[in-house]
Amino acid sequence: MKRVAFFPGSFDPFTKGHEDIVRRGLKLFDEIIIGIGTNSAKKRYFEIPEIESAIKRAFQDDERVKVVHYDDLTAAVAQQYGARFIIRGLRNTTDFEYENTISQVNRQLVADLETVFLITSPEFAPISSTIVRELHKFGADISSYIP
Repeated sequence: MKRVAFFPGSFDPFTKGHEDIVRRGLKLFDEIIIGIGTNSAKKRYFEIPEIESAIKRAFQDDERVKVVHYDDLTAAVAQQYGARFIIRGLRNTTDFEYENTISQVNRQLVADLETVFLITSPEFAPISSTIVRELHKFGADISSYIP
């Protein structure tokens, strides 16, 4: 059976840290679907088509990576695409506390949906989409933070 993983996020923007999680995840899974989600609590800085295009460029040579955008519960979308795993990257214990709660709810919604946590590679740990957005907003060069 094909091991399909769903990597959800707002990816506003998609950083080198996100790219690293996907590339490492490809060593564990046959296919990864990157899901650009709509977070009702957040206002987007970068538009979804721009983010989707950037992600597709980063993985243009790897047919095992797909990109979708969605406006639904993550567990439901993962199930819709046949993913039995959700991948999440963890930079620190704060990320773990937040992601652990979400993974528990996802398991209640879809019993056979497993969340796999990958610890961020040290060189990418300080990178967050929030910081990259702030740098971009004030005209700083963000090319070293995004694929």
